[in-house]
Amino acid sequence: MFETSTMVDTVPAISVRGVRREVSDSTGTLTILDGIDFDIAAGETVAIVGASGSGKSTLLGILAGLDRPTAGAVRYAGRDILAEDEDGRARWRAANLGFVFQSFQLLPHLTAIENVMLPLELAGAPDAKARAKAALEAVGLDARLDHRPATLSGGEQQRVALARAFVAEPRVLLADEPTGSLDAQTGEQIVALMFDLVARHGTTVVLVTHDPALARRCGRVMTMQAGRLAETLPA
Repeated sequence: MFETSTMVDTVPAISVRGVRREVSDSTGTLTILDGIDFDIAAGETVAIVGASGSGKSTLLGILAGLDRPTAGAVRYAGRDILAEDEDGRARWRAANLGFVFQSFQLLPHLTAIENVMLPLELAGAPDAKARAKAALEAVGLDARLDHRPATLSGGEQQRVALARAFVAEPRVLLADEPTGSLDAQTGEQIVALMFDLVARHGTTVVLVTHDPALARRCGRVMTMQAGRLAETLPA
């Protein structure tokens, strides 16, 4: 969990220092991230934009503890998550992070409510079904609880993904192209819903996007170029 000392409110919700990511093959070493530094305050919403291949999704994976950098540190409220072993990072993610992906990442053999229940069940929550039902009702899917992903539209699937991301009330939401698979109108609806949920829960948000309209909804926009954080601008 996040540290709970009296100093927590005085340190950033997320602090990234000196993060590098290199991969090597027979042709040499490729630098994907080249010394990334930034802080994000609790409750802040931040968009990471940049061309394909600039390192955005790699950085998001490191922020989630799903990938390890070659060098550097990622701290949440002062806690270095990269110092944890794989099981420790998995437990920490389950307790603190929500995820929204472009491809929805729903399990096809589970119904909407079962997909949303899953993170709660993995955490041993005794009231998983009731909380999942409430989360789906909050995104307007109370009539689709028992539908499997194949019978849902793209927008409905992303609503299920949002419900799953918020059901455990995470402190941080990480989103990778959350509207990338949706048409413009549906994407606008999902963005409005996502930011409504963020406001209700006071969630800190880091999202990767090519959508300038989505980026403008965030309080800050960070631009990646060739593995470097080129600039940080107000949205």
